[in-house]
Amino acid sequence: MSVQQDIRRLTAPDIRARKKGEPIVSLTAYHAHTARLMDPYCDFILVGDSLGMVMHGMETTVPVTLDMMILQGHAVMRGSKRALVVVDMPFGSYEASKEQAFMSASRVLKETGCGAIKLEGGRRMAETIRFLVERGVPVMGHIGLTPQSINTIGSFRAQGRDEKDWGPIEDDARAVADAGAFSVVIEAVAEPLARKITAAVDIPTIGIGASAACDGQILVLEDMLGLSARVPKFVKRYGDLGPSIEKAVADYAKEVRSRAFPGPDQVYGMKKG
Repeated sequence: MSVQQDIRRLTAPDIRARKKGEPIVSLTAYHAHTARLMDPYCDFILVGDSLGMVMHGMETTVPVTLDMMILQGHAVMRGSKRALVVVDMPFGSYEASKEQAFMSASRVLKETGCGAIKLEGGRRMAETIRFLVERGVPVMGHIGLTPQSINTIGSFRAQGRDEKDWGPIEDDARAVADAGAFSVVIEAVAEPLARKITAAVDIPTIGIGASAACDGQILVLEDMLGLSARVPKFVKRYGDLGPSIEKAVADYAKEVRSRAFPGPDQVYGMKKG
């Protein structure tokens, strides 16, 4: 008789405890099937608002809605069993007030079953992060390049290239950590700055274009698989699925047009007559 062993899902405290430990592995996912494939290898899976660009062809993440995030967050939860699932809070769902942030975050947690949320901003969001954490919402921070602020910063350019610009980013990291976030994503900053921040804060830093100096790394799955049309320079491609998918579709189309695809007698073993 076999005994089924339950798989325990990782939690925000588990990720928090990995500071200075084994590097933290993470990728984005928006679907149940990709979540299922990456679940055995990832410590946390981020349902990123990058889904607006990756899934829907939007130019930025700004138009993404809370309902979109909840729908895909639910899908990723259904597809995963082990990894902590973190859902991005989209633009406009948390900035107006601490109370708005809590209502949005509570919807995400209750309707998806995920284990944490992520929001962008350092010092300006510290009070909100503290408010959420005190009310039972695990929060992952996000500093450096913050894509939801694209209309203010003007482009997806790296942050902190000059040492004279490091101060505000360092202050953002400390503010997020002091407010109670269990980890912080650092996006598109120079390695010396990422290394300095990682040493300065007592929570894990998750780099995306911030070098191996961080406590872990996250990439957009479609970027590293070669499925995205526009890929940041820092992304290493671990696969090139785009051409493979295109070839498969072309082969399929060719067979359909030539009527060479299998019929029911071949598929189901049906006999004529």
